[in-house]
Amino acid sequence: MAAEIPVVQAADKTASAKPSGKRKLLFIIVGSVAVVLLAAAVGAAWWLSSSGHKAAAPAEAAKAAPAPAGPPLFLALDPPFVVNFDGEQAVRFLQITVQLMSRDQATIDMLKTNDPIVRNDLLLLFGNQKYAQLATREGKEGLRDQALADVRKVLESAGGHPERVEAVYFTSFVMQ
Repeated sequence: MAAEIPVVQAADKTASAKPSGKRKLLFIIVGSVAVVLLAAAVGAAWWLSSSGHKAAAPAEAAKAAPAPAGPPLFLALDPPFVVNFDGEQAVRFLQITVQLMSRDQATIDMLKTNDPIVRNDLLLLFGNQKYAQLATREGKEGLRDQALADVRKVLESAGGHPERVEAVYFTSFVMQ
């Protein structure tokens, strides 16, 4: 009887080894599937966050829409701006005729709608200048840049596309 006991134990080891082999195979399959799914998730996250493809909300997509191509459209801000400002110990006057440029008719229409706000902000800007600064070309160019920034700020607050206002031009500039 002693000889039969090791055979029964050997049979039990063989019987328990088969389910262990199936478990290993199952773990290998489940592990492989998990690795593939994880790799796919990481790849998809990288692809969505890469600079080549951005998943933008509709509002962001509308804001980032490129400016329409085409001929430039100009909007004259009439009447000309007339402001007084400080000169060297004298009150001086500045008269500026301004035109705005865009290639987007909707932007031009929005600027027309917000004309009082644009004019107000530009009047405040022009009235706070110094004669000595405006007497130079660099001073005038700097004023144009500031005017463009102010116009874009008004357009942005109105819900427009500020980048679509391409330039501010002074078509008349008189200091007295």
